Amino acid sequence: MSRTLLITGATGTVSSALLQALRDSDLEPRALVRDKAKAERFEARGVRAVVGDLDDARSLPSAFEGVQDLWLLTPNSPRAPENNMNAVWAARRAGVERVVRLSAVGAAHDAPTRSGRLHALSDRETERSGMYWTILRPHWFMQNLLNEAGDIAAEGTFSLNMGQGRLGMIDVRDIAEFAARVLTTEPERHHGKTYTPTGPRSLSFTEVAEQLGRTLGREIRYVPTADEIERKTLLDIGVPEWMTEMLIEYGQAYATGWGDFTTSDFRNVVGHEPRGLADFAHDHADSFAPAHR
Repeated sequence: MSRTLLITGATGTVSSALLQALRDSDLEPRALVRDKAKAERFEARGVRAVVGDLDDARSLPSAFEGVQDLWLLTPNSPRAPENNMNAVWAARRAGVERVVRLSAVGAAHDAPTRSGRLHALSDRETERSGMYWTILRPHWFMQNLLNEAGDIAAEGTFSLNMGQGRLGMIDVRDIAEFAARVLTTEPERHHGKTYTPTGPRSLSFTEVAEQLGRTLGREIRYVPTADEIERKTLLDIGVPEWMTEMLIEYGQAYATGWGDFTTSDFRNVVGHEPRGLADFAHDHADSFAPAHR
């Protein structure tokens, strides 16, 4: 018997990859979107879409009707715990059986970032929801490197305020595959588990630059930058102040070695090794290549 899965954050990078990972499964995905125009785009792709907004609890009951499984991804914002609360409230009222929540690496009440502390609040609420629950706290996304693609393509350099910190970064496609594996097994199997999927190696951004250079066949350099310069860069390109400060906090934490670890969670759950950076670089080479090539 098929199960209906409601996917929140449906237009984002991870949820989009999850929809792709689930394309051959028996689950019936339902995308939660904020407006009818986005719903129509999902419908054109053969994915049922419903309109609802995690900012507005009153908009959610009809979207959750008939749902058995919930993929819960809330936006990074000061309202994240409220968004999570609204989703959990609607899920409980609708009789949803299982929630798989995308949290953040290192989420805890004493995390060095405001995002991690807010995610910890939502994690605790999810654990006490009365539903089967699983929490994913994936490491830094390799796809974040695409934010630096313009500079890499044009100048052959990129800058971050992460110093020489090393990270067990993971490909978003592997996060999606991990989530799909959890969602397509019986709810009891992964109930009560918190996983931290990572990539196969912890890498410095100097090593990232070297790998991109090998893939592209030209020199790529990583240049660590100061917090104040990174802050100005983010604000100048229109990143909201709250998000900017959150990113600065992550950079500061990673620079101290906070992210220098990997786990075996991906291999243990999925059954094979996660993608390495070389795979990511090969698959996204065109994004980093100069325009004339």
